[in-house]
Amino acid sequence: MSSHLFEGKDHAAIYQKHRFPPPEELLNIIFSYLEEKKDKPYDFAVDVGCGSGQSTLVLVPHFARVLGTDISEAQIQQAKQTHSSSQVSYSVCPAESLPVEDGSVDLLTAFTAAHWFDIRPFLKELERVLKPGGCVSLSSYTPRMRIHYGGCSEALTEIFKETQAVLNKYANEKLHVLLSGYQEIFDLLPFPDKKRITFQGGEISFTVTGLMGFLQSFSMFQTFKKAQPEAAEALLHQTQARFLETMKVSSLETPLAITLEYVCVLACKTPKEKVAP
Repeated sequence: MSSHLFEGKDHAAIYQKHRFPPPEELLNIIFSYLEEKKDKPYDFAVDVGCGSGQSTLVLVPHFARVLGTDISEAQIQQAKQTHSSSQVSYSVCPAESLPVEDGSVDLLTAFTAAHWFDIRPFLKELERVLKPGGCVSLSSYTPRMRIHYGGCSEALTEIFKETQAVLNKYANEKLHVLLSGYQEIFDLLPFPDKKRITFQGGEISFTVTGLMGFLQSFSMFQTFKKAQPEAAEALLHQTQARFLETMKVSSLETPLAITLEYVCVLACKTPKEKVAP
């Protein structure tokens, strides 16, 4: 069964403000693979579990049409309000039942989303919608994160790990799919032409405020907040205060950076064999 963890309006607004698009390194991997498997031009891409649209808009320069889908109406509303383009449309629907024709999709993507899907039905749907020779990219960053600021990077990273350890008690069981590096998804993919890549991304710029917002966008933080709102707010303020003290600064707008580990599963649907005349 797929998980419904990002559907509230407040969570969708936080998600839109503090989540970021797939990094350039990941996009290069995806499009290098696509170019290897398919000839240009590309017609139609579908971004499943698109959230508030950050991962959908990056597809626009490469395709005539792009569809972003998400199970959350609040997330889709954020996407429509923030990320508009004449080439892009959005639809509220489950990942396991997409509103597209059989064999119509050149590239299907899911960024920080596939581990929430009901994997076996989703992969059946993937097989249905992809064109012969069509490609899929299922990718995410993992919880393994490093903070960078002057000479206190190790200390800040440790503080963040301690906060994550508290939140892990509220983690959804489906996160094991991500923690295993999408191995289960890779093994179940029905196409023989597939590969799984892990890599360390480059630095992403944040402020202390922005990083606390990113933390609030985590599903486990929102679950904690629903169960114990005062304790969740206390943890957030404690983490923020520890950061400022360790950095020896007072401004929440002080810049810092993070690096993340990424996993990407790529596959190509077997093209139909040409029939000899």
